[in-house]
Amino acid sequence: MHSGAAEPILGAENVSLVLGDHSILSGVDLAVAPGESVTLVGPNGAGKTMLLRVLMGLVPPTSGVVTRKPGLRVGYLPQTMIADATLPMDVQRFVAIGTSASKARRSKALEDVGLGALSRRPIHDLSGGEMRRAMLARALLRDPDILVLDEPVQGVDLPGQVELYDRIAKAKSDRGCAVLMVSHDLNLVMAATDRVICLNHHICCEGAPDSVRDHAEYRALFGDEVDGLAVYTHHHDHAHGADGEVVPIDQAAHETAAHD
Repeated sequence: MHSGAAEPILGAENVSLVLGDHSILSGVDLAVAPGESVTLVGPNGAGKTMLLRVLMGLVPPTSGVVTRKPGLRVGYLPQTMIADATLPMDVQRFVAIGTSASKARRSKALEDVGLGALSRRPIHDLSGGEMRRAMLARALLRDPDILVLDEPVQGVDLPGQVELYDRIAKAKSDRGCAVLMVSHDLNLVMAATDRVICLNHHICCEGAPDSVRDHAEYRALFGDEVDGLAVYTHHHDHAHGADGEVVPIDQAAHETAAHD
């Protein structure tokens, strides 16, 4: 688990999750400190969303322990939310669902995400980026100790992505909350992330972000189409064999050499 002076507000110790015949998570150790920003990366199907759900208590782990600070307030932005075009609801009403927040607080949350002028717009008329910002406003209304964001810029164009990440960074700075985020958009999030965790059913590696271009281990994880992106450095303590099993680095090197 992540070491530091502050007691973690959210964590997992040796957490595994099995659904049916499928191992989704295996032996995951993770901790998020107060005010820390952590980004989960990994291939599709690696278990990132399920890990968020386990950490929030929405799905019980098969084994292991999840710890949350007593009274922890979580602001959650799910990966998808579809607004029913037949539902007559404006942005202000959408943000108010499930909360007793005053109109003044709702208006402040919308201002904080740049939607103050759109509070009376029908929710189904919002663009992809505006909808994600409305969902962020809902998360902020919980006055969260931690924002849990699952692919927060999914379906948003590049200018909208930049703006949304700026809004998230400002919310973190203004409120002092932690951020735990799943993202594939490493070129945009790395500059504002304290720590990166690579997940592929288990934690492969983790480390502080770095702007070194074309890092070899980054390419090994995400392919060659990374020119011009900010990357991070980390150390692998293992590799994966041809059958997907975890093998020590020296064994992996030997197997690679045997096939050259």
